Amino acid sequence: MAAGRAGAAGLRLLVGGALGLVLLLPRPAEARGLRFVILLYRHGDRSPVKAYPRDPHQEGAWPQGFGQLTQEGMRQHWELGRALRRRYRGFLSASYRRQEVHVRSTDLDRTLMSAEANLAGLFPADAAQAFLPNVSWQPIPVHTVPEAQDKLLKFPLGPCPRFEQLQNETRRTPEYLNETARNARFLQMVANETGLPDLTLETAWSVYDTLFCEQTHHLPLPAWASPQTMQHLRRLKDLSFRFLFGMYQPTQKARLQGGVLLAQIQKNLTWAASVSQHPKLLVFSAHDTTLVALQMALDVYNGEQAPYASCHMFELYQEDDGNFSVEMYFRNDSTKAPWPLTLLGCSQRCPLPDFLRLTLPLVPEDWEQECQVTSSLTDTEVIVALAVCGSILFLLILLLLTILFRMQAQPPGYRHVADGEDHA
Repeated sequence: MAAGRAGAAGLRLLVGGALGLVLLLPRPAEARGLRFVILLYRHGDRSPVKAYPRDPHQEGAWPQGFGQLTQEGMRQHWELGRALRRRYRGFLSASYRRQEVHVRSTDLDRTLMSAEANLAGLFPADAAQAFLPNVSWQPIPVHTVPEAQDKLLKFPLGPCPRFEQLQNETRRTPEYLNETARNARFLQMVANETGLPDLTLETAWSVYDTLFCEQTHHLPLPAWASPQTMQHLRRLKDLSFRFLFGMYQPTQKARLQGGVLLAQIQKNLTWAASVSQHPKLLVFSAHDTTLVALQMALDVYNGEQAPYASCHMFELYQEDDGNFSVEMYFRNDSTKAPWPLTLLGCSQRCPLPDFLRLTLPLVPEDWEQECQVTSSLTDTEVIVALAVCGSILFLLILLLLTILFRMQAQPPGYRHVADGEDHA
């Protein structure tokens, strides 16, 4: 099996490390050339993550069950691997060399298998590397960590109380409330047809995902899932991404989500520009939420869900004068060249110091600390608490005054004198 648990040293080398964000001294002048590449891609085509209660196609309709990479997904990533081989011909060695590449995946079957299919297209075994006749595949390690410990690629990252607080605040924004009111009747119809109670703007994506997977694999859809309904659900699905990572306080959300991955990308770009010996390719195999969180943080998100096997590329170049620049591309259509992406405030060929400076506000200094909630009380809760405390204090003062008044109103007492008692 190509997937293996990442060794501490390997992960520290490429994905961790305490690298400062420093301005680099230029190297001696030489011809402009590619020095380092970071890839973040989504897994390939998969079966639905789950079915809705009234879905006629339950888990038994899928050969490998829910949430699993399909043969189409394997082909998509094999094709992406071949496209990457063509793009980086002359930069990567003609055959696989372990010193040149490091691959990390989330700990789910579909992302691990996508990475393996991708590597099969990217590094087919040559004659010297083939371990069996007529077999062009070769095992290449894919590193991962348990899902519960993944604080880099599995989004949204959590637990993070401050992010949860931001989500609650987002639900009270005019945009969210207006969208909820505008879609209330449609959501109720979908809830009735699917058997899903309390369907919201945030959960409608799951219905679209299930229907989309079934439609893609030529399973008949129910009559209520008309093209108009599918289009409406798709819009709500895209809206759910904006709810998670944008719509309200996007910079704060970025620091708690996509900014965490961006910090590692910054560190690896800086490291690759500061040392002469380093791997050429760092690959992350992840999910649509990973891509959207990162692209929203960078403000290059196009507003739509990242397609299967889509790939965000960071390319580090050394210029003729020895300085470094970063170029970004997004491959979301296998029939077209990757789209150039431009960071706001910079050119498409962005000098590395400018890239680091412009993205620094999006990166958390201490994620654990920033996730803490300084005050769990909203303004309304504070007002209510003060009103309650004031009422209690008023009642206590009233009770004290009542006791004092009664003590003053009571007639003076007398002492009974016994017979025979001496008198003055």
